[in-house]
Amino acid sequence: MSYKRWTFLSLDKDIAGSLSEECGLDPVLCLLLTGRGITYSESAMRFLRGEELNSDPYAFADMDLAVERIQRAMDDGESIMVYGDYDADGVTAAVLVYSYLKLKGARVDYLLPHREEDGYGLHRHTIEKMAARGVQLIITVDNGIAAVDEIAYAAELGMDVVVTDHHMPPAVLPDAVAVVDPHRADCPSEFKEFAGVGVAFQLLCALEGDADLVLEQFSDLVALGTLADVMPLRDDNRVLVRRGLERIARGTRAGLQKLRQVAGAGERPQTASTVTFTLAPRINAAGRMGDPTKAAELLLGEDNEGTRALAGEIHELNTARQTVESEILEQAMAQLETEPERLADRVLVVWGEGWHHGVLGIIAARLLERYGKPTLVLAVNDGIARGSGRSLAGFSLYDALCACDDCLLGYGGHEQAAGVTVESARLAEFVSRINAYAAEHYPVMPVEELVMDCRLRPSQITTDLLDCLSVMEPFGAGNPVPLFGLYGMRLEKIDPVSGGKHLRLTLSRDGRVLTAMRFSTTPESFSFAVGDTVNLAVALDKNEYRGNVTVSIIIKDMRYADTDQDALIAAAALRDGVVRRDEQVAAVDLPTRDVVAAVYRFVKCAPFAGDFEALHHAVSASGATYTDVYLSVQLLREAGLITVRDEGRMVHMAVKETAGKVDLFATPTAQFLKQRRNERERV
Repeated sequence: MSYKRWTFLSLDKDIAGSLSEECGLDPVLCLLLTGRGITYSESAMRFLRGEELNSDPYAFADMDLAVERIQRAMDDGESIMVYGDYDADGVTAAVLVYSYLKLKGARVDYLLPHREEDGYGLHRHTIEKMAARGVQLIITVDNGIAAVDEIAYAAELGMDVVVTDHHMPPAVLPDAVAVVDPHRADCPSEFKEFAGVGVAFQLLCALEGDADLVLEQFSDLVALGTLADVMPLRDDNRVLVRRGLERIARGTRAGLQKLRQVAGAGERPQTASTVTFTLAPRINAAGRMGDPTKAAELLLGEDNEGTRALAGEIHELNTARQTVESEILEQAMAQLETEPERLADRVLVVWGEGWHHGVLGIIAARLLERYGKPTLVLAVNDGIARGSGRSLAGFSLYDALCACDDCLLGYGGHEQAAGVTVESARLAEFVSRINAYAAEHYPVMPVEELVMDCRLRPSQITTDLLDCLSVMEPFGAGNPVPLFGLYGMRLEKIDPVSGGKHLRLTLSRDGRVLTAMRFSTTPESFSFAVGDTVNLAVALDKNEYRGNVTVSIIIKDMRYADTDQDALIAAAALRDGVVRRDEQVAAVDLPTRDVVAAVYRFVKCAPFAGDFEALHHAVSASGATYTDVYLSVQLLREAGLITVRDEGRMVHMAVKETAGKVDLFATPTAQFLKQRRNERERV
């Protein structure tokens, strides 16, 4: 069950007051800044203005060596190859360096790997291809830090390599002419959170000697790659994205302008959100579904029909990506529905024959969001399973894979995202091993958090507050869109909109009436009723119509006002432990017959679609706890009295026809709990 723990940022009114006085800023804005760790006037003004870069490109280890070798290649007319990656970060980084060197008159070309045919990073066959073309210098962008053997092979074939990367380095660095990566242990650069395109940008700043000139020409590429790679929008990244958004809005790069138009975003304000959710997925789609070179050609294209056609083709690739993603997600969920006990695993692992590799990471993220658990999604081809995983903060997926390395063919990544390759014959062993690791090192699994800035009263939701929030843009990783808590709201009205795809809710408190949108929620899947008192986690947006500006309230999460979130989360974890038959499960009493009967009668009245919080709310008069409700559903399910389809937060239940009486307390779960109770009594 995917219940997020609601938390609030720590705000400091005293510091906010000082910031407001020193900087002449709105007190509410200053209060929000303190929640994001901005407590000094200098850092506040830098955060808000975001005009100047702080990083010295020559503070990067090996930057002087990289500049010297590239400059020599340019002066001597050597053949240079820029080698990137198939994702948006790697594509924008390659186009960035290629474009700059081309403008400087260098003999330069670029090459991007094909996801299916080549895979990530440098490969011997690619190096041989470059050698055959007479390449003398390879510049890697967004890759290369782990290519120790491949770079040694390039040297054997007479080619030098300059590495620029932002991934974590291995214990031994490749023997390249220069290795520029802020995560090198000996790299003195202060800011470490650049995307691959950000590191490539620093290389060009060192070559040019004028960061502003490089920004003026290429900030759109840097912003696109930085946002696509979900890098924290702090310090220099914030400056790069702000400047890049301005350039994208001016429409100076024909390919991006055409892509905005075919995506239906040509008239929208150019924000970090529109880039992240409109442009970046389409650039990524070229590499996910086909050839990333198409995306590079689009970014390099002139303002002509050919570029428009290419934008349309990439837009269609994104549509195809969405279709394939939807199909595989349905198959993955069906797999879990067929074996529902797997949903109790600490780490979810699903796989399928012939699944498209280009969407596995996205599907892992979707399942993580749905079920609230670290998830790996693998495609099986010719006896080999290869795929991607996503995790939540607090559980290191990379460490978990390290613990299973002797049963894997390969793996890599970091705490919250990783790739893995394993023989399909060893998949069951891998699932067992990674879950055993999780049980040993994370007896209490971390829970996703929904972090809000602060609570608001309805009267505080004004256009003035919107003005404060707009100053904090661009929003993204490291500077998320502010969320607010609206507590103790009475639900007055529920209106379906867009044919029932979304809901418009009317709510009231303290004599103030608000309307709020609950997107992607149908009336059938909405568990609340008119008259309920609820708490909301909301974002605020500007709605402008015929010159009239109002505040749009978007509901991100919703629960009953009397919900005990810690008890609810603990009950879900205990239910999982019972299903797994964990020895460390605390002894817990079986729910009473009256409670189980109350749950059964409620489901019998009408098929239920909602979450366990709503089910508990419906039967609370029976005295049921959250744990009682979870266990009652498990007993009824095992007894064959109800069907249960678990879709994460949403659960569908219906009564099954049965012949004769059923002993609920003879089910496997009941026997297990009786055994645990007997063991407790003996102690």
